[in-house]
Amino acid sequence: MSVSDYTETEGLPAKDREPYEAWSYDLASAKLYIPRLAAGQDRWFAAALSSEKGEVPSRLAVFAEQPQHKRWEMVSVVDLDSQKLPHVALDREGYATAVAATGNKHLAADADVLRTAVLDNFTTGGTNTGSTVFAPTEASKRQVKVHSDAATRFGDKGSSVFDAADNRFTDTYALKTADGGALILFSHTHTQTDAVAHSGLQINPGKENRAWLHDVPRTSIRYTFVCNDAATVPAKAEPSRLIGYTCARTDASGPPVPSWSHRA
Repeated sequence: MSVSDYTETEGLPAKDREPYEAWSYDLASAKLYIPRLAAGQDRWFAAALSSEKGEVPSRLAVFAEQPQHKRWEMVSVVDLDSQKLPHVALDREGYATAVAATGNKHLAADADVLRTAVLDNFTTGGTNTGSTVFAPTEASKRQVKVHSDAATRFGDKGSSVFDAADNRFTDTYALKTADGGALILFSHTHTQTDAVAHSGLQINPGKENRAWLHDVPRTSIRYTFVCNDAATVPAKAEPSRLIGYTCARTDASGPPVPSWSHRA
């Protein structure tokens, strides 16, 4: 996701590039959730972060140790839709408890079920599993709106269809919450394919896609998005709550219109 930001910027004319500003957070107001891990377990922790001192945390991030690089890295970050943080359970010494994010029979849903439901929000508007796995939240409503807006974007001149895509980022993280459920952070990948309805029409790429499409008109464009998601899951059979998600376009491709193909 970070690399795609650089790629997109490098495709813009110099006059359209905004100066790079590194995102930072206020250490004093950061809320750290450090799980007590057994020997040999992968080392990671979650943090609720605010960009300004005194502000309520607006992002959840996961930092994980990368032994092969001999350093810690931020491996996930999610923008929160609510200022109310999940109540992570802490022991007497202030440690959180890490729980299994996949295959966990003590939760109403695991990361795989959540991922499928999120993808359903994009691909069908939540018709199948999205509306049953998740209770309505600002985050889930936004995903459904992305689907519904795309369905009418081109009118009778084209279509816009979402689909699931191969997800390289299968690492998941979960912390026990005070109600016996869990806060689960995971990732998903989806595509959006825009296509013209018939020959003679073309899609003109916007400048934000110049790095991938080079201003060449296309008959269809397939965008790939990598996203980080965060959800709270109850221990009993009740809907989960999607509390935030953050996406980045990581690729775009598609066939040029015939006139450009001939020219090439």
